[in-house]
Amino acid sequence: MTSNPAENDHLPVYESLVRERGDAVAEARVVAEETQRRIAQVLNWHDARHLGHASNYQ
Repeated sequence: MTSNPAENDHLPVYESLVRERGDAVAEARVVAEETQRRIAQVLNWHDARHLGHASNYQ
């Protein structure tokens, strides 16, 4: 049995669960993106701080 790609575009069970419980996948994506932004900020601040200290020792 082969599946038609158009059939996979419409997933009524998933759509029903999203309406009932919320879209956990989309929410997780948003949280992951925000976490990546925050980590990047922390690492950039951490690197800049250490570069400043390294130049004081030279």
